[in-house]
Amino acid sequence: MARPERTTEATKAESGAAESRRRILDVAARLFREQGYAGVSLRAIAAEAGMQAGSLYYHFDSKEDLVVEILDEGIRTVHQGVAEAVGRLPTGAGGEALLRTAILAHLRSLLRLSDYSSANVRIFGQIPEAVRQRSLPVRQAYDRYWDELLAEARGRGLLRADADLRTTRLLLIGALNASLEWFEPARGGVERLAGHYADLIWRGLAPAAGPATGRE
Repeated sequence: MARPERTTEATKAESGAAESRRRILDVAARLFREQGYAGVSLRAIAAEAGMQAGSLYYHFDSKEDLVVEILDEGIRTVHQGVAEAVGRLPTGAGGEALLRTAILAHLRSLLRLSDYSSANVRIFGQIPEAVRQRSLPVRQAYDRYWDELLAEARGRGLLRADADLRTTRLLLIGALNASLEWFEPARGGVERLAGHYADLIWRGLAPAAGPATGRE
């Protein structure tokens, strides 16, 4: 027996619910990015989204559930942006091109494209440990992706053979994420900032001949 076609009313209801859910998430991500975790209540999110506070509970059981979805989407946005940018590189691209592309894509996602990724960086250290644990699988997947990129770069001779990948990744991603607190587009574009980060990480601060130590 053929399945009955869905009614127009049912389709509209589902579409409306999906739009409401997305509006809640978009508003919450922006507010968390601007005000931090403790500074944002469900009531404030509802008011900004133009709905009653009780309506949020139709979509999310708690503030914690809402936060987890924002955290996960923020990481996925950055992960997808970096993976797509790296995937567009030609087959013969060198290790430096690989990492410069990944750095630029990460910064673009943070600084231009998504309240979700910015909110993730802003509030991750502020949320309860139980909530943080729920978001770890998505975050760890992105960490593994960077570990693989760095391992490939090391294999191509761009990083020292004894470079610890986890330490390098923590140093790099921490520095990139910190740019949210001070980056001013008027002082230079994202591309220029990405180039500075890459130069500092892989070329260092010391002159080629090495700094003078002042020691005998």
